[in-house]
Amino acid sequence: MAPPKKTEQQVIEIPTTDIGQFQTGVLGLTPYLHNRMAEKARHELLFPKGRKNAAEKASHLKHEPVEEFRSSPYLLDTESPTRLGFMASAIKGAMMTAALDLPGVNKSQVGRLLWVEGHYLPMWGSAFLHMSVTRSADMGRTPDIRTRAITPQWGTIITVSYVKPLVTQNTVVNLLTTGGRSAGVGDWRSEKGKGTFGQFKLVAMDDPELKKVMKLSRKVQEQALEDALPYDAESTELLSWFATERKERGK
Repeated sequence: MAPPKKTEQQVIEIPTTDIGQFQTGVLGLTPYLHNRMAEKARHELLFPKGRKNAAEKASHLKHEPVEEFRSSPYLLDTESPTRLGFMASAIKGAMMTAALDLPGVNKSQVGRLLWVEGHYLPMWGSAFLHMSVTRSADMGRTPDIRTRAITPQWGTIITVSYVKPLVTQNTVVNLLTTGGRSAGVGDWRSEKGKGTFGQFKLVAMDDPELKKVMKLSRKVQEQALEDALPYDAESTELLSWFATERKERGK
């Protein structure tokens, strides 16, 4: 029996990779609806109280609109130029969603090969109290009133890193541009289907509109959180009714 023929050993070549990085301004096209989990809900997750009986429910208010408003944004420490912030992962999430609609790249590749530097990003812009009817995720889609902060004009500065040559800067720009329109950031964003909030565009660092928004600094934001001014007519009506009803019921 003839011995088996030797096969040539295949050489595996792995290309050298490097990290590319660029910085850009981001300017909101539609209002940003802050979506940090309510403080009461986070505390309940950390230390559950159990179910309330009828007497306990009657003696406690279901909602505290002003408190819910103040706890809805991510609040940054004194080292940040702004008091308001949002998660850097929200921008990356918008790019990952954009990859679903763009040829030549997929969502999992975006997740592995690029990222936005930092954990929380500073957000320039003021904040107003926004109240609206929402639907719970239960089978009955139970309605409720949710109070959150909303920032009508907003902007930030991001630094995006990516793996070269697997991803190019042009690819990142296209993902950001598409994601800013088709996905957005924050609550009631385009990605969710019916919403239009949180849309954004890329601008130069010295863009006049961005510089105008950046004048709404940390001190302005702190005052806005203190004042809790309603955003629109519906929020004004609901907040006013709540205050009157609370007084009449002695709560």
